[in-house]
Amino acid sequence: MTPVRSAPTGRTGTYHVPVLLAEIEAMLVNASTVLDCTLGGGGHTAAFLERGMRVTGVDRDPRALAAARERLGEFERSGQFRAVLANYAALDEAGFTGDDRFDGILLDLGVSSHQFDDAARGFTFREGAPLDMRMGTDADVDAAELLNTIDEVDLSALLRAYADEPRAARMAREIVRRRERRPFATADDLVDAIRAVLGPRSGAPDFARIFQAVRIAVNDELSGLERALPALRDRLTPGGVLAIISYHSGEDRLVKNAFRDWSASCVCPPRQMICTCRGRPLGETLTRRPVSATEQEIEQNTRARSARLRAWRSA
Repeated sequence: MTPVRSAPTGRTGTYHVPVLLAEIEAMLVNASTVLDCTLGGGGHTAAFLERGMRVTGVDRDPRALAAARERLGEFERSGQFRAVLANYAALDEAGFTGDDRFDGILLDLGVSSHQFDDAARGFTFREGAPLDMRMGTDADVDAAELLNTIDEVDLSALLRAYADEPRAARMAREIVRRRERRPFATADDLVDAIRAVLGPRSGAPDFARIFQAVRIAVNDELSGLERALPALRDRLTPGGVLAIISYHSGEDRLVKNAFRDWSASCVCPPRQMICTCRGRPLGETLTRRPVSATEQEIEQNTRARSARLRAWRSA
């Protein structure tokens, strides 16, 4: 299951400390300007602001952005903090120019706690919750429409790729069979379909895995991340650091491969005799292996269990 990003404040208050906060702060310790691409409740940004950094916070969810602005209003009024409604995968469309560069960029790919805890947003498999799962108004369809209209073959591929579901074809067939009798509308409809395929002993981990796969598809998350990676890299100042927290194997694979390619001197095909690529590394990977949450952090916030942090520094 994808953990949620912890809700905000600095180091004190009624909210949990954000995932891998100490590790993120250490990686961005020399930054004076930071782009928080997934502002959420503002937890990481609050810590950056307390350190005196200037932060631009981006989120595609209007409600999350409004809540963060209210919480960080003092910093916004002083000019230290700026909030922008945008999808991090399409910053150019939100008015960012080539001159908008940052010493540090953070991308936390978890779901905001506000989104997850609000049953009306449809991210949860609680009884009666609507099948929505849209992170922002820019999503083309909600989860119900996706499940009610997607082709069986495409649905099978989605479940196999995003949920690592070995019975993806059977589950896709079951969903199509059920929607022909009655359209999917609530979490119960999807949970019942999952149980019909995986059996009555299936439980929360199975539901979370399948719901996550649907959410990834609804919000175009992996394709958006793939598009965003080079664009965010190019918004770093020399020596700037891009730090990414992922929670899904597909996300982590994209990040790992991008950082590896950017850190290589040559990316020409192996059998090519003469180098025709850039011929130099664009920077260096700072994390040979992904950084995980400590046992102590997991005890305090079980949602950090599957968090994986990787970082890369621009040349």
